[in-house]
Amino acid sequence: MPIDQKKLTEANLTVGYVAKRSSVKVSTLHFYETKGLIRSWRNGGNQRRYKKDVLRRIAVIKAAQAMGITLDEIKQTLATLPDKRTPTQKDWSALSKQWQTQLDERIAYMQRLRDRVDGCIGCGCLSMSKCPIYNKNDHLGENQSGAILLEQD
Repeated sequence: MPIDQKKLTEANLTVGYVAKRSSVKVSTLHFYETKGLIRSWRNGGNQRRYKKDVLRRIAVIKAAQAMGITLDEIKQTLATLPDKRTPTQKDWSALSKQWQTQLDERIAYMQRLRDRVDGCIGCGCLSMSKCPIYNKNDHLGENQSGAILLEQD
């Protein structure tokens, strides 16, 4: 049996079944496919069919998204796997460690924002000497739009 025929034989899950099992909309599956995150094969009637491992791949995508990882970042990370395979448990451990660094950076960023915005709503209040987002004479406008002092280290 040719390899393409074998893959098609293994790909026997319908798009509706995959959507129901993974709790995502059919349109989301199509979107993931256009982004190169998942893959389907077409049967003789030109209907999409998925291999069983797509369910694990979708679970990885959903878990990563829940952590705030973008689809582009997920795609780049999944592309590091040999032969575009679905992550194994060992792969997930390595992938999640890569993402832990990003999460730590995001947490630190959010903590800095939280600490700098305490007591300030950016309203132009009377505490201009202490306000972390005060942009005297719009000096930041020379280089970029808006006051972004909260984001600077």
